[in-house]
Amino acid sequence: NYLLGVGRADCTGPVAEIPLMGYANLDQVGGGLLMRLYSRAFIVADIDDSRRVVFVSADIGMVSQRLRLEVLEKLKSKYGELYRHDNVILSGTHTHSGPGGYFQYTLFWITSKGLIRPSLNAIVNGIVKSIDIAHQNMKRGRLFINRGTVENSQINRSPFSYLENPASERSRYSSNTDKEMVMLKMVDGNGQELGLISWFAVHPVSMNNTNHLVNSDNVGYASYLFEQEKNKGMLPGEGSFVAAFASSNLGDVSPNTKGPFCVNTGESCNNPQSTCPMGGATMCMAMGPGSDMFDSTRIIGQNIYLKARELYEEASQEITGPISSAHQWVNMSDVSVELNATHKVKTCKPALGHSFAAGTIDGVGAFNFTQGSVEGDPFWDGIRDQLLGEPSNETKACHKPKPILFSTGEMTQPHPWHPDIVDVQIAAIGSLAIVAVPGEFTTMSGRRLREAVKREFDSHGTPRMDVVIAGLCNVYTHYITTYEEYQAQRYEAASTIYGPHTLSAYIQLYRRLARAIATNTVQDLPRGPEPPVFNIGNLTLVPPVTVDRTPVNKTFGDVLQEVRQQYRVGEVAEVTFVGANPRNSAENVTEHNFLTVERYTSTSDSWCVVQNDASWDTRFHWTKGLLGQSKVTIEWHIPSGTEPGVYRIRYFGHYMKKLSNSHSVSIPFEGTSSAFEITSL
Repeated sequence: NYLLGVGRADCTGPVAEIPLMGYANLDQVGGGLLMRLYSRAFIVADIDDSRRVVFVSADIGMVSQRLRLEVLEKLKSKYGELYRHDNVILSGTHTHSGPGGYFQYTLFWITSKGLIRPSLNAIVNGIVKSIDIAHQNMKRGRLFINRGTVENSQINRSPFSYLENPASERSRYSSNTDKEMVMLKMVDGNGQELGLISWFAVHPVSMNNTNHLVNSDNVGYASYLFEQEKNKGMLPGEGSFVAAFASSNLGDVSPNTKGPFCVNTGESCNNPQSTCPMGGATMCMAMGPGSDMFDSTRIIGQNIYLKARELYEEASQEITGPISSAHQWVNMSDVSVELNATHKVKTCKPALGHSFAAGTIDGVGAFNFTQGSVEGDPFWDGIRDQLLGEPSNETKACHKPKPILFSTGEMTQPHPWHPDIVDVQIAAIGSLAIVAVPGEFTTMSGRRLREAVKREFDSHGTPRMDVVIAGLCNVYTHYITTYEEYQAQRYEAASTIYGPHTLSAYIQLYRRLARAIATNTVQDLPRGPEPPVFNIGNLTLVPPVTVDRTPVNKTFGDVLQEVRQQYRVGEVAEVTFVGANPRNSAENVTEHNFLTVERYTSTSDSWCVVQNDASWDTRFHWTKGLLGQSKVTIEWHIPSGTEPGVYRIRYFGHYMKKLSNSHSVSIPFEGTSSAFEITSL
């Protein structure tokens, strides 16, 4: 028996003009909303409340160091020493369709156009709020674990790198991806369902880099389906049941199961360089199982949800035993690793290889770099040397065979480009060990890490531990490949920033944490060097929010293009309004809803909300016009099962009005479509 608490809170942030985090494509900025982003928090405490652990899965690209430090600062001011570095795990789902701008290291600062306070604040506040809700709802309960295989939902996107691993090791596994889902079920003392956490390795990149609508991708859709099922009669985002679909060792795992094809010719480009005969690497893209990216998101999300539901219903193995957690900060650019009694190696200062710029088959790079390059390119190296300085001989030698594109560990202007100080952390709840990793471990890297941690527990008197990897935790350090995969220098290897022995270093560090937990000597672990906090100004390339204006003779919320009078299930109801910048809403109102779909009830002569902007079936598009004018188009993809009747769509916004040169206010307004009828087929 434990004390359990669950909580969910909105962390969407600004849905317009902010670069989306994941594909590093500066053209991919927010232009609306498909699904809201949530932080989901789970607290587990001993029955005497002597020890507790918090696990948070947030619908964001990854947890940044800045984000974690600010969350812990807020928790400390509220709760004192209750929630700390060692017992709070923050994990990102790795959606590539959430707002960026919450990083302090220069590389990410560049790809998301600066440190964007409203974006960072929304995530910090959402995470803290979800923990608050879980904290306030603690009650006695029980935990159950289950595991099973998810089919038809992933492929390895660097299969040629995977083949570099020893044949004897590969022969122990039936697949080049981890198909296993681990599911933790929570119920209270009366048997009432509280929630679940699922860990499964897949990239949430069913939505590709042409998408401009903020959303939580395939794993977010799985959460949506589970929560809608359990919170009956509630709108999306409401209700007490919380279902988190968290990331794991997804480094080389894509949901785009049709595999890579040349966009221009339709032929396969499943080759070591992921390149096409015409157009090179920029033409090689992987396709999902659906007719478009929305359909693929739905299919993969539904697969994951259905397996989780089955594991949830059948879960019978109860988790019991003590709670503990261990955490250290480590300077990852300077770890000595003992490979064996005679052989010592070291990690390197961070650096990115040429293939980093190639991107992957899920999102290609801009300049036709190819994956698998072990040679530099004199043209790009020359430009790099001029702009950013040449890598030192020491760093070049340390990273071999990686040809260095950006020697980020030697780039310190205006602030360091990459972290040196990294979190390693394990939380144990009875027989479950959650290994919180600061990046994207590949399939085989994850297998080696889990095995090493399990062996460490075994050899110190704690056998039969269930070891699960939680990905994208605490600080982002890109990818972690095996030493063998590193030699092939595809995207994941080029992005293994601390060099060829990164994985060996992590295995050594996590074994130390596991040993401390198993032998009850966590208090003797050194804290390690504290991470820095940089004083980053508000310099951003995001356009300032300007005064909103309307067309002549129109006001905000006026309908520009009306709905039809009649629709059938399966059709799309669409209406366009005179709009205003959605950032006015995000920065002034938390939990703002941009839209509702409402059904008319004749008996009470009133309108009842049936969908909101967090619904999968609604899409909110914002289009910026000239001179402060903008339009909002709302689509409702009418789902099967919708009751026939009379409906309307409403839009809620805020416009910015200037009162004086230094002072402006945002003023709420709304717009409503004409009523329309939905008929049965």
